[in-house]
Amino acid sequence: MKLAKVLGTVVATEKDAKLRGLRFLMLGDWRHDNKPAGGSVVAVDAVGAGVGEMVLYASGSSARQTERTDQKPVDAVVMAIVDSWEIEGKEKYRKGDDA
Repeated sequence: MKLAKVLGTVVATEKDAKLRGLRFLMLGDWRHDNKPAGGSVVAVDAVGAGVGEMVLYASGSSARQTERTDQKPVDAVVMAIVDSWEIEGKEKYRKGDDA
């Protein structure tokens, strides 16, 4: 799993039939110290994440193991919305706080 911030949405009106009904999000990879990591990825949203939220996503074959993505041609899926994280006893992020 990787940590990312939801940067926005991706709209594709023409797509493979297996992708119909799926929502796509643009994610920015994030570091454990609550700073951007520099990469980005488009992922299917399996949990209803919103712009600005921190999420966990899986890529590769693991991306096809959620109920929404099973047997679908996807390479990344958002499967969790992060509430908080802590490193060495210090909170680095809490949902709703200004980062």
